Amino acid sequence: MRPANWGLFALLIATTIAVSPFAAAETAYVTDNLRLGLHEAADTSGRPFQMLESGQAMEILSRDRNYANVRLPGPEGTEGWVKAAYLVDDKPAKLIVAETRAERDALAAELTQTRASFAAPAATIEALRNDAEQFDAQLAAANERITELQEENAGFQGLKEQYKGSLPLSWVAAAIGVCLIAGFLLGIWWVDRRSRLRHGGIRIY
Repeated sequence: MRPANWGLFALLIATTIAVSPFAAAETAYVTDNLRLGLHEAADTSGRPFQMLESGQAMEILSRDRNYANVRLPGPEGTEGWVKAAYLVDDKPAKLIVAETRAERDALAAELTQTRASFAAPAATIEALRNDAEQFDAQLAAANERITELQEENAGFQGLKEQYKGSLPLSWVAAAIGVCLIAGFLLGIWWVDRRSRLRHGGIRIY
């Protein structure tokens, strides 16, 4: 095919893509390690009015084997022409690395913020855990003391059953005291009576 036919064929393809209402927007990227010139002319013969860094995303408006009409993202929507050979469909490694680093930094910042937000609750939980351990120790000591008191009470109950029906010790002591006093007085009376009988009713000591 002659060059004139090639130009006509490329123009036909570009026109078809541009006017088709159902053509989906295609995104391409400037390939790695490259600064690509953005030109006003379709054949990129003029001086580029802007340099595009490797990884720059753009919307393909039309493209043939040699050149592509593109629109840059952003509110300005700058349009121009670039050499199609330097466009790739997949994100270049430089852009992937930059995005990965940005995600890593964002995750690291989020992790730091999350750790800071959980620092105070963690301290509160630790304090509550320490209080719970102290309460457990006090409860164990109280249960041990209750067991000792129950054993002492059981011993007292056994003594109570053993001496059930016995007189109180104070009563026994009082009875012994009364008996001693009564015996002493009875002895004096008996001695006095024998003495008077012996001496004719006269009390002689």
